[in-house]
Amino acid sequence: MMKKAYLNWSSGKDAALAFYKVKQDGEYSVQKLVTTVNTEFNRISMHGVRLELLQKQAACLDLQLQQIELNGEVSMENYNEIMTIETNNLLDEGFTHSIFGDIFLEDLKRYRENQLEEIGVQAVFPLWKQDTKKLLEEFIATGFKAIVVCVNTNKLDKSYCGRILDQSFLKDLPKDVDPCGENGEFHTFVFDGPIFNEPIKFKKGEMVERSYKPAEESDNNCFSNDQKSWDTSFVYCDLLLE
Repeated sequence: MMKKAYLNWSSGKDAALAFYKVKQDGEYSVQKLVTTVNTEFNRISMHGVRLELLQKQAACLDLQLQQIELNGEVSMENYNEIMTIETNNLLDEGFTHSIFGDIFLEDLKRYRENQLEEIGVQAVFPLWKQDTKKLLEEFIATGFKAIVVCVNTNKLDKSYCGRILDQSFLKDLPKDVDPCGENGEFHTFVFDGPIFNEPIKFKKGEMVERSYKPAEESDNNCFSNDQKSWDTSFVYCDLLLE
């Protein structure tokens, strides 16, 4: 019997590839997308993608969508409280496994596993420790299509924002930038591929630059207490659903 699972969906390539691999494996029955939404901008957290595009993705994947609403400056303590409530609700619905697209961030993996274990849900990482260049090459070769919607300008030039993920993009990436942006260099929006029942039609909107400050309660941050280590400058490519 397949294990009932939900997919932590960011709208980007890693989550899409993780879903693709899980579908091939046949061990898990993915029945829902779970996405955190920034209520300040009414967009996907970090990626900055409009909700109508997220909802179109869910429709093209034939999956239910659960949006978790978070304030733009949510503290780690409040984040954990909200996620505990939402995960307990998923557990009540019969979900036993939570799928992530993480590749090699050890602290983040351990955090996810510990938080879910307390509730009784098991974390699954289909892409864990795989070569990120090979993963991106597989993503492209398999027929996925994605566009860069967010660039961390502390780590990558803003000219990469709005580019399509293809071999040319991979070739142009600086050597110190992870091919999958696993260190937060860039984020993507997937608009076509073998898991979709049809491609998503969109057009590019304006480029927007934004800076952020960490929440005041930095002592509750489980990853770093050093506010100077926060990346605060981003460029977003707005996408408009056609």
